[in-house]
Amino acid sequence: MSKKLNRRDFLKVAATGLAGAVLASCKPAATPTPETGEVIEATPTPKAQQEVAAVLGTFPRRETLIARQLTGRVGSPDNFNLWVGWKWQDRGIQNLADEPLWSVDFATGNIINGLAEGDPTYSSDFLSITVPLRKGVAWNDGEPFTAADVVYTVETLMKYDGLNGHTFFVDNVETVTALDDHTVKFTLKKPNSRFHTTFLDRWGCTRIMPKHIFEKEEDPVQFPFNPYVGCGPYKLHSYDPQGFWTAWERREDWDKSPTGIMYGMPQPKYIIIQAFDTEGAQILAQLQHQLDVAELSADGLKALLAQSKTSRAYQPTFPFVVNNDPCITGIVFNHARPPFDNLDVRWALVLAIDIVEYMSIAVDSTGTVSAIHVPHLGPYPKLYHRPMQDWLKSFTIDVGNGETFAPYDPDVPKRIAEYARSRGYIFPDTPEFIENAFGLGWYKYAPDVAEKLLVKNGFKRDKDGKWLKPDGTPWKITYSCGTILTNHDARNAQAAVQQWKKFGIDASVLTIENLDALTSIGDFDVETVWPAREPWGAGPDLYRTLDDWNSAYLKPVGERTASAYHSRWSSPEMDDVIKRLRETDPFDTEKVVAIGTEGLKIAVKYMPTVPTYGYIGFVGWDEYYWTNWPGSENPYCAPYTHWPNFKYFTPFLKPTGA
Repeated sequence: MSKKLNRRDFLKVAATGLAGAVLASCKPAATPTPETGEVIEATPTPKAQQEVAAVLGTFPRRETLIARQLTGRVGSPDNFNLWVGWKWQDRGIQNLADEPLWSVDFATGNIINGLAEGDPTYSSDFLSITVPLRKGVAWNDGEPFTAADVVYTVETLMKYDGLNGHTFFVDNVETVTALDDHTVKFTLKKPNSRFHTTFLDRWGCTRIMPKHIFEKEEDPVQFPFNPYVGCGPYKLHSYDPQGFWTAWERREDWDKSPTGIMYGMPQPKYIIIQAFDTEGAQILAQLQHQLDVAELSADGLKALLAQSKTSRAYQPTFPFVVNNDPCITGIVFNHARPPFDNLDVRWALVLAIDIVEYMSIAVDSTGTVSAIHVPHLGPYPKLYHRPMQDWLKSFTIDVGNGETFAPYDPDVPKRIAEYARSRGYIFPDTPEFIENAFGLGWYKYAPDVAEKLLVKNGFKRDKDGKWLKPDGTPWKITYSCGTILTNHDARNAQAAVQQWKKFGIDASVLTIENLDALTSIGDFDVETVWPAREPWGAGPDLYRTLDDWNSAYLKPVGERTASAYHSRWSSPEMDDVIKRLRETDPFDTEKVVAIGTEGLKIAVKYMPTVPTYGYIGFVGWDEYYWTNWPGSENPYCAPYTHWPNFKYFTPFLKPTGA
């Protein structure tokens, strides 16, 4: 019987090697905090306040929250014009200073009304849309926010082709009108029941310009928009000219931001978003209480938790990770390259995977599996995963010679849990926990059935048991992924290749610096970006997911596909689902779920790509200065500080007074 370890003892054992290396080699980030020369002992509940050096010599530490910047050092730190090209929005623009019309909260499954007061209203023919705006909102320079700002934004984007969104608005908008100070009406050129989603913030959306500032500029494309002026609860304080940090200060009139109106005063007076060169630098900074939010690898999180008495993970017990991100990871086949256009071959590759081993290899058993092409989080278990269980159990594939096989296995989560326990992990044994941590089911490990499917299609094994293609040549599969081996594309690649090698296929991993350049034109065997485009993360609508398989987006090999991801698969059945979903009111939940379920069943039937587990994150929160983080025991908001939702949980943080 395996020896059971408590949380901290296990983490100490698991992290011993990494922890030593981290503390021996890591250095502080390039421009973070002043050196004090003292070692700060981690004390969960300090009895008396001590003098604490100000952050960057300016910001009182007890009033300041410091978070890691996901996208790294800012390349153009003096330019905040996010309507031109790509910008480092998580430096505090999208997550602190800006307010969109609507936001997705994937932790709760809700849509948050920001600058909008409520849902948009479409005409019955989807040729017009009216949006109510929130009253009492002001830009952080004191100017009122009105419908004129929305009208100006759209008309400006349509006027200048150098601005992001230009083509979309030119193609879709006939006119945009302010009916009054707090109502906007769009007249569209063609029916579009999802037009409003361009303003729905998930990570990136069409953001609203302050008319009173931009209208004074001769060329908005060249305007650096510095300082940034938004309707969010924070305003720009300062930034590092080298791009390593950006500091934000709570507005004095925070109650004129949607965040303040809805949730109250943000608790940190100052927030610093800081880039770190290495994971080790993050760990060292948090051990010294100079980083409140770290984002690490699995091993990095173990090292941090083993050494810090005040750090915590999203989940207080195994699997520790953030497992409610609205992205599904997995395997992407290139349907433009045989034999991946063959349904039997795709199912054979699925059934050759032992998902328990796969999850151990990929993410140390910490991911939540999903047999359908949406992640197991937010509204999707209730709307799709659970209602589809009976269908999944009854679903069969044709093995040949009159034989059928039911591939779905609802016992997979239990087996993953058993494996995790065998390694010393301790966690609750309740059905609710097992579902939330490990999912509801995946597909059976059935190499014998996989063999029948391949033999049925002319494949055979050589004398060494290796698979040969129908033409007699060795079957080789190259699985392409990016160069950061801790990312989920690489983790899926390593796990799949090991499983397929075990089955007798000559499979290998190829790491590519600019993966998208090849996958977008169809130059690959198998890859992993995402097996399906991620849904909104809130509400029932799966149009964003299913529309990526629209046959209208297909391009010849050698040309960049118009879909977001690159399987190059489509079917008449899926096209019909997409069309009917596009013509359905997105707020008609019953119809949207019914059609969305049809689409998910088609995706399982044809298995154009393989969903494996939901995207997971390894977040470390320091509770020395701030508590009441939105952890798994109280997931009141999306937990990432780099997401737009960060501003919405700042009012709920609690200072410790340390």
